[in-house]
Amino acid sequence: MAKDKTTFVCSECGGTSPKWLGKCPSCGAWNTLIEQVAGPAGGGTANNRFGTQFASLAGASELATLSEIEATDVARTPTGLDELDRVLGGGIVSGGVTLIGGDPGIGKSTLLLQAVDALQRAGQNALYVTGEESGSQVALRSKRLGLDHSQVQVLAEIQLEKIVATLDATRPAIAVIDSIQTVYSDQLTSAPGSVAQVRECAAHLTRFAKTSGTAVVLVGHVTKEGALAGPRVLEHMVDTVLYFEGDTHSSFRLVRAIKNRFGAVNEIGVFAMTERGLKGVTNPSAIFLSQHAEPVPGSVVLVTLEGTRPMLVEIQALVDNGGPSPRRLSVGLDRDRLAMLLAVLHRHAGVACMDQDVFVNAVGGVRISEPAADLAVMLAITSSLRGKPMPKGFIAFGEVGLAGEVRPAPRGQERLREAAKLGFSVAVVPKANAPRKGTKEIEGLTIHAVERIEEAMDVVRRLD
Repeated sequence: MAKDKTTFVCSECGGTSPKWLGKCPSCGAWNTLIEQVAGPAGGGTANNRFGTQFASLAGASELATLSEIEATDVARTPTGLDELDRVLGGGIVSGGVTLIGGDPGIGKSTLLLQAVDALQRAGQNALYVTGEESGSQVALRSKRLGLDHSQVQVLAEIQLEKIVATLDATRPAIAVIDSIQTVYSDQLTSAPGSVAQVRECAAHLTRFAKTSGTAVVLVGHVTKEGALAGPRVLEHMVDTVLYFEGDTHSSFRLVRAIKNRFGAVNEIGVFAMTERGLKGVTNPSAIFLSQHAEPVPGSVVLVTLEGTRPMLVEIQALVDNGGPSPRRLSVGLDRDRLAMLLAVLHRHAGVACMDQDVFVNAVGGVRISEPAADLAVMLAITSSLRGKPMPKGFIAFGEVGLAGEVRPAPRGQERLREAAKLGFSVAVVPKANAPRKGTKEIEGLTIHAVERIEEAMDVVRRLD
């Protein structure tokens, strides 16, 4: 069968060239020409072994108003791993395409092998396509994970045409492609892992998933900056994007949903790496809290929100003499936001750290991006500077503005209930997050509502 003709398209201006050039002839940009399959001449359609390339996946449909369309919930199949199901929104979706990325050795293949084995044991036909390992290596990992007598089908192949033919013949309920960067198509001359190969292979696999109903999971490599390697269109093409996070020196891993057409985004699942693979952590707050016999200066517990799950994370701060060039360093928090909070602390609360080194750390390797951590960070810095610990059972959350105001955090009542459930007794929160008059008080939790950062500082001094 003859190969499809290819052309080179500029990623900046869209100009085309019949051969690769270092400089785009249309806009003059360098190294922007990317190989892709050329469209058929005359506006016709080109048939290949995958069917009509640009045919509608859903078939012909009549025009309808939105109110007339029946809204039905998407059927989900649980994977058997509760934390993974939480991130996916309840389980895998028939015909859905999921992209999961993470650092090498973080546990992507281990997690997916456990998931497809659990689905196979539940009666769902599963196929594991490996392009990075041999079948014997996958079997060895399965044995190490304790997946005895696993009936998961394994295919060690990197050619797209053979993979799609096998999928079409077996029609599994779920297929894992490990990894998309190793797959190549004979229709392109570029090497596996190139932008053109990744995009075309992912597009063909996505079309197969939509037409056949097979749920496809693509494993993606990441760059040194932590972003998914390959074209950005890869993330737009799939239904769900998951990131596997964690320190390889720690036994805990986080799976975070960045995009999910079938569920909530920014949802996380917490796993512990054991000798028998990844196990879900039902109470993640316990791993993010240090065990201190007595309260220590510079430590404040924050109630953060990850998706729909409130979690307690310990924020630690250390303030020390810095000399003429003080350092500001944060781990797990935004460094620019730390500089802003120090300026607000000086201007509105009278706490000066101009000549002090300030180090802030989120315990457990968790990354906190929400601004509700502002108040806890500022109180931790003040506690370290004064050398006085916060009272036992103390928590805080709230966003702090440049004018010194303490703004409410979303879903404050759920945060407070989670803290009370874990035995915390004192809370400093924004006034808008305090329980309203007439509502049921949160048992065992004394709540101090503040409107400005200086009020929060006064409350903390009275609690000493």
